[in-house]
Amino acid sequence: MTRPNILLISTDQQRHDMVAAAGNPAVSTPHLDRLAAQGALFENCYVQNPVCSPSRASLMTSTYVSTHGLYENGVDIPPGTRVFSKDLADGGYDCGLVGKFHLHSCFHGRTEPRLDDGFRVFRWAHDPYPGSSENAYHRWLRATRPDLYEKALEDRSLFDTMPTEFHYSRWIAEETISFLRTDRRAEQPFLVVANFFDPHHGFGAPEEYLRRYDDVDLPPVNTRDGELEDKPEIQRHTSAHSSAGMPSCADLTEQELDEVRRAYYAMVSLVDDEVGRILAVLEEEGLAESTIVVFTSDHGELLGDHQLLRKGPFLYDCSVKVPLIIRWPGVIEAGTRRDELVQWVDLAPTILEAAGLDRPRPYQGRSLLPLLRGEAADWRDWALSQYRSSGDPATAPAHLTMLRHDRWKLIAHHGSPSTSRERTGELYDLETDPGELENLWDDEAHRGVRLELAERLLDVLTGVEDRRGVQLAPW
Repeated sequence: MTRPNILLISTDQQRHDMVAAAGNPAVSTPHLDRLAAQGALFENCYVQNPVCSPSRASLMTSTYVSTHGLYENGVDIPPGTRVFSKDLADGGYDCGLVGKFHLHSCFHGRTEPRLDDGFRVFRWAHDPYPGSSENAYHRWLRATRPDLYEKALEDRSLFDTMPTEFHYSRWIAEETISFLRTDRRAEQPFLVVANFFDPHHGFGAPEEYLRRYDDVDLPPVNTRDGELEDKPEIQRHTSAHSSAGMPSCADLTEQELDEVRRAYYAMVSLVDDEVGRILAVLEEEGLAESTIVVFTSDHGELLGDHQLLRKGPFLYDCSVKVPLIIRWPGVIEAGTRRDELVQWVDLAPTILEAAGLDRPRPYQGRSLLPLLRGEAADWRDWALSQYRSSGDPATAPAHLTMLRHDRWKLIAHHGSPSTSRERTGELYDLETDPGELENLWDDEAHRGVRLELAERLLDVLTGVEDRRGVQLAPW
């Protein structure tokens, strides 16, 4: 059997409900809707962390945050870490990456160090903003439209609202198209990873996309009066206090929050159009039937829900549940929907199995191929997310662990084991409260559920401990 090509498209900070096919008619995503209609849409895909670097490390290594060690943005992944693109390259694939990678700190213009990652083509650009001299998007923009580049250097928000033909998202699509048309080695199967930055904040988009949502009725913000009163203190603090120069939800007027939300929708539609252009080239080049297309995102966005913005130590579904669409003509039945709890650690094993390569021993995820083929599978009934942070200087460090199981979501808020404190956390019944508005953690009627889930969480954490070492002998 001829091995398939693989096109992995990932956005940054796209919520699970920001695809019309997932049930949100307010967002315009015709190309993603068509992709879902031609393949499979997973309704419950959870990432392993609600911020970029730790989540991306879980994708590339198929390991949980507590195993791979990249626990927070600004932390470098350990040198020598093996990523699945290297396994594909060693297995005969021609590999390329366009856009951000973010397995290392990229703060203050730092150029991301390279792993032995297997990418022959590496067109790295961490984000659209001023930074590293190695940012390939900046080099292209400076050469193509130096006037726009210089103007945007003076006001970085202009990178968000850049005319479409010079926008970072257009550049991602153009470089991916270049790989498909001319840069790949035709005699080899390929992996190309297209990492968009949108719909990440800052909240801006080209004017033509903003105007698309002038008269669209957006779903209401998901909250209620007094919601945060029975939620952990860090949520109340974050809701009311700005951080790193960015406004809190409480800083915004109702109109300003509406503008933020419409800009977010506009960014999603911009990416959708660029994905459509990439998929059209797959067709033109005769590659569509032999290429697995995966569309997903590294984490979500609060977008005013729960009186919060952006991301951070919050494990609501809008933060850790993401789109996942996979198309493989001739293998996946068109229009497939799966409601199992799947995770980002499952993508690398899926891709390697599809490529006919062995699963590396350290992998902690499972291949999705049995689910995609409609085969009977004894699938896990839980999902795990882990947030570990040194914390905002104004607050204590935030360490959270989420277990999603059956109708329940348990979120433990950890403290120092040597400190006497009131234990706090979150417990939601997603069957009766899908919006996660009523925290049942302290509800006496749900004490038994909480204890049962806490015991299950201990078993899950034991099951995902790092046991990569091979026992050579009994002693």
